Amino acid sequence: MQPWKTKLKLIEMKKINKQVVFGVVLSAFLLVVPVPTLAADEGEVRGTVQRVFQQLKSRDYSALYDSLPSSSRARMSRERFSSALKRAQDMYVLNRIDVGQVRLAKDMAVVDTVLYGRVVAPISAEGKIIVQQYLVREEGKWRVATGDSGTIKRFLANNPSFRAKFPIQQPRVFVKQGNKWVEFKPPRKRG
Repeated sequence: MQPWKTKLKLIEMKKINKQVVFGVVLSAFLLVVPVPTLAADEGEVRGTVQRVFQQLKSRDYSALYDSLPSSSRARMSRERFSSALKRAQDMYVLNRIDVGQVRLAKDMAVVDTVLYGRVVAPISAEGKIIVQQYLVREEGKWRVATGDSGTIKRFLANNPSFRAKFPIQQPRVFVKQGNKWVEFKPPRKRG
């Protein structure tokens, strides 16, 4: 082989090696650096959870109704929804929310939250609820489906990998006795 051909082959191999190295580095970078869309989605989900909490806290039930998935709104009128929340909120007052980990998969999100407030009836006590908030994306907007077990179960049935990673956890209710949080477990129904 002529020396200039050998030199040309070496140059071509170096170009190919540089392209391979560039491809590997780019792939590694994409795997390590968070995708902006996911970060934006996580921010939107957190914002939705905070907004819904503020609506609930300020008793803005009409706006809260608009945050429900369409399947929930189809099953319950705005008036029925509002009156049910009014009855429930006569028993407690919300103070604040801690928003924890957000997990996303396509058009579903699960958010770990802790709601703090005060029980005012039938007893007066400080309380907290540890609950996962489930959200679904409809028409480009995140909607809270936490109380809509039908929507949640349908989504999880259609997405077994999401269900395996994020199984439904029942809310846990605590009241403060002295300086300790004690889990409240209602008596089981006998039947």
